[in-house]
Formats: sequence, structure tokens, C-alpha cells
Amino acid sequence: MADFNVSGRMKVKTLRNSFKKAFGSTLRVYNGVRFASDDASVASIAKEKIPSGTEVGFHGRTKCGSFEKQMMDKFGIKVQVANPDDSELVSDSVSLTQSGKS
Repeated sequence: MADFNVSGRMKVKTLRNSFKKAFGSTLRVYNGVRFASDDASVASIAKEKIPSGTEVGFHGRTKCGSFEKQMMDKFGIKVQVANPDDSELVSDSVSLTQSGKS
């Protein structure tokens, strides 16, 4: 069972809030070079076509760098994991669970 699931129907705001709740760290979601609008759906900012009903799960032991790469590979969305107060990015070698404890 995954700790965190992403689907194309999710709003960016829901994605960010669910990530924060699951891991405690902050998820920065981009649409191009700018932050994505909270009201946009994941599918609307994705560079890849997301088949209807697609949902991808991630575990807390996934490294931040792997998570960011998988989000780009599977959805075509650039994301970055930041510490809980969103003041700096977390190292790619840290797990998603550890990212919320920095």
C-alpha cells in the first residue's frame, strides 16, 4: 500500500496538501518555470497525456530525487520537495519520510 497517491484528476492544491499530510514536507509544483496554480488539475499542467483513471502511488522510503524524477517521467510535471517551512529544498538522497523531519 502506498503512502501517497497521485492522479490526473487531483487539483494542485489537493496534491500539495496530501503530500504535506503524508510526509510533513512541502511540495513545490511547477507549470513550466512558474509555480502551478492551486486551482489547476494535475492533468492540465502535465506535459504527458495521463490516461483516465491513472493513479500512481509512492512510499515514504522513496528518495526525494527518485520521486521528483518519477513525477516528471510519469506525468511530465516538475516538482521539488522542500523542508516543512518551505525555506529550502531537501537533498535528493533523503527519503520522503525523512524530508518532513528536517
